[in-house]
Amino acid sequence: MNRQPTGWITHRPTRWIACVLTLLLVGALASLGGKLTGAQDNDVANWLPAQAESTRVIEKAGEFVNDDDVPGVVVYARDGGITAEDIVTLRSALLELSQMDDVVAVVSPAFTALSADELATLQSAPAEAISDDLLDRLTSGDGEAVQLIVTYRINDTDGFMALPDAVDAMREVVESYAGDGLHGYLGGPLAFGADQATAFSGVDGILLAAALGVVVIMLLLTYRSPFLWLIPLFCGGISVFAAEGVVYLLAEYADLTVNGQSAGILAVLVLGAGIDYALLLVARYREELRRYENRFEAMGHALHRAAPAILASGATVIIGLLCLSFADLNSTSGLGPVSAAGITVALVVMLLLLPLVLVAFGRWVFWPFIPRFGPEQAEGTGLWGRVGTRVARRPRAVWVVTTAVLLLACAGIGQLNPGFLSNADTFTTEQPSTVADRAIGKHFPAGEGSPLQVIARADHAEQVEAALDGIDGLEPAEQGSTVEQGDLVYLERTMRAAADSEAAYDLVREARDAVHGIDGAEALVGGQSAINLDITDASAHDNRLIIPLVLLVVLVILMILLRALLAPVILLGTVVLSFGAALGLSALAFRHLFGFAGTDTAFPLFAFVFLVALGIDYNIFLMTRVREEALRIGTRRGALVALAATGGVITSAGLVLAGTFSVLATLPMVFLAELGFVVALGVLLDTIIVRSVLVTALNLDLGRAMWWPSALSRADSDAGETQHP
Repeated sequence: MNRQPTGWITHRPTRWIACVLTLLLVGALASLGGKLTGAQDNDVANWLPAQAESTRVIEKAGEFVNDDDVPGVVVYARDGGITAEDIVTLRSALLELSQMDDVVAVVSPAFTALSADELATLQSAPAEAISDDLLDRLTSGDGEAVQLIVTYRINDTDGFMALPDAVDAMREVVESYAGDGLHGYLGGPLAFGADQATAFSGVDGILLAAALGVVVIMLLLTYRSPFLWLIPLFCGGISVFAAEGVVYLLAEYADLTVNGQSAGILAVLVLGAGIDYALLLVARYREELRRYENRFEAMGHALHRAAPAILASGATVIIGLLCLSFADLNSTSGLGPVSAAGITVALVVMLLLLPLVLVAFGRWVFWPFIPRFGPEQAEGTGLWGRVGTRVARRPRAVWVVTTAVLLLACAGIGQLNPGFLSNADTFTTEQPSTVADRAIGKHFPAGEGSPLQVIARADHAEQVEAALDGIDGLEPAEQGSTVEQGDLVYLERTMRAAADSEAAYDLVREARDAVHGIDGAEALVGGQSAINLDITDASAHDNRLIIPLVLLVVLVILMILLRALLAPVILLGTVVLSFGAALGLSALAFRHLFGFAGTDTAFPLFAFVFLVALGIDYNIFLMTRVREEALRIGTRRGALVALAATGGVITSAGLVLAGTFSVLATLPMVFLAELGFVVALGVLLDTIIVRSVLVTALNLDLGRAMWWPSALSRADSDAGETQHP
C-alpha cells in the first residue's frame, strides 16, 4: 500500500527548526506555570451564576459590609453552666483576639442588649461584680456556653490561602484560655474556609507528584524498558507546566476565572491525556519500525496514520470541555476553557516534541525489546488477538449479554443522591471546623455566623422587616441588624437551622417569597444558604443544557471522522451506556463502601463530560484503525486486526488515565475523590469492556453495515466472510 509520510519529520533542517521552536515555546510557557497559584481566585462570588440573586446581594452588600470580611464563631462551653470566672476569661480572650493581625472586630451578639453600665462592668469588673442576671443574659439558653463573633479581613497579599495560618493562630489563642472543664472552639465560615484552603494548599504539586508516580509505574509495566518510559514522561511533565503557563496567561490577560479545583484537575487531566496520546504514537512508531528501516521514515508514516486519530480524539475532548463554557455556574464554566487549553498544549507537545525526541534517540531506546525491520506480527496473535477470535465465535450473543450487564450496573444510579453537601460532608475526613460547628450547634442557633442577608429599598424597610418577622425559623429582629445607607437598607437575620441544611434552604425560599411580594421594595435575599441554593439550581440548569450539547458535539465529530451515520450513533450509545454503568457502580461504592453522604450537585455533569469526552477517545483510536483496515480487508477482518494492533496500547492508555485520575482521592475533598473514582472506573470500563468486547462484537455482527450510509457500507470487501448469527 502506498503511504505518504508526514514530510517535516524526514527533512533534517525542518525537524531541527521545529525542535528548537517547540522547545523555546514550551520552555517559555513552562516558566510561567509556577505563577498559576497566585492567579487563582477562590472568592465565592466567582463560583456563582452571574445573575443569581445571591450574587446580586454580594454586589450590593459591598456598600454595607466589606466582602473581604469572614466571620468566625468562638464558643466557650462548660458542662453544668458558665461561671462568672469564665466571663472574665472570655474578656481576656476577646482582648487578645482583637489585637491579632487582620482581625477587624470581636463582639458578642449578647452585647447588643446590654446597657452602658453593664458593658462597663464587663470591661473591667472582677468576677464577683457580675450578677446572675447579667450572666444569664450573656450565655446560651441552656446557660452552658458563651459566644464571640470574630471578623477576619482577607488581605490582598495572601488572599484565601492565608486563612489556615490565621485560623491556627486564633485557635491557639482560644484554646489557651480553656481548661479546668472549660472548652473552647473556633468554627463558622472562617474555620470552614481555612479547612478548604488547607485541602487545596499545594494541590498542584501534590497531585502532580502522585500522578507522576502512577504514570512511571504504568509506563515501566507497559514498555518493560529502562529508557523508553523517560521520553513520554518528560513530554508529559513539560505538557503540564506549559499548560499551567497558558492558563496563567489566560487568567491574567483574558479574565479567565481559575480556582483551586480547576487548577488541580488541570494537572491530572493534561498528564493523563498527554500520556495517552504518547502511548498511541509510540505504539504506531514501533509498528512502523518493523516496516521501514529508516527511523525517520517510520516516524513519518506513524504520524501520518496516528495523528488523525490523536487530533480527532483531542478535538473531541477540547470541544466537549468547551461546552462547559455555556454553564450558568461560574466555577463550571471556568473549568471548560482551563481544561481545553491544557488538552491543546498536550496535543502540541505530543505531536511535535515527542516525535523529535523519539527519532533523536533511535531504535535502541526500546531496549531490550527493540523493534527490528522485518515480518509483521500475524493476525490473531497476542492477548487482544485471542480475545477478538473468541468474540468472533458468537458476536451477537456477546454484545447482547454485555449490554445487559452494563444496563444492570446502571440501576445503581438511584443511590447517587446528588445535592448540596453539608460542610461536614464536603470532606472525606473530619475537620476542625466541623467538630467546632457541632459543639456550637448544641448551644446556639445553628445558623450563627452565616445569617440571611436582605437588601431592599430603604423606604420599604419596615415592610421588609415585618415580612421577615413573620417567618418561623428566623431569630427575632433585635438579634439581627438593620443598616440604612442612601436609598438602600441592609438587614441580617440569624437562622435557627444550620446554614448548610435543607431546612435553611427552605427558609431562603420562604424569605424570598415573602419579600418579593412587597411591591416596590426590590428586595433581594442572599447569604451563605442562598448561595448554596442558587448553586444547586444553576447546576440543575447546567445538567439539562450541557449534557445534550456534549452528546450532539461528539456525534457530529464522529460522523465527520468516520464518514458514516450508524457507527457514530452506536459508538455514542456505548459510551453513554458505559457512563451510566460507571455512575451506577460508583453510587453504590460511595454509599456502601466509602460512606459518603451523597454527591455535589455539579458531580453528574463533571463526571459525564469527562467520561464521555475521554471515553470516546478509545473508540476513536479503535474505529479509525478499523476503518483503515476495512478499506483493505473488510470490516470483520479489519475489526480483528485493529483490536490485535491497538488493544495493548489502548488498555495501557486507559490504565494510565485511570491511575492519574485516581490520585484525586489523595485530597480530603469528597467532590474530587468521587470525581477521580468515577472517571477511573469509567475509563477502565471503556478500555477493557466497551472497546474490546462490546464495540468489537458489534463490528463483527454488523460488518460493513456499520459504515451506513457511506460507500464503504456498500463495498463487497466483506464478501466471503462468515456472517455471524
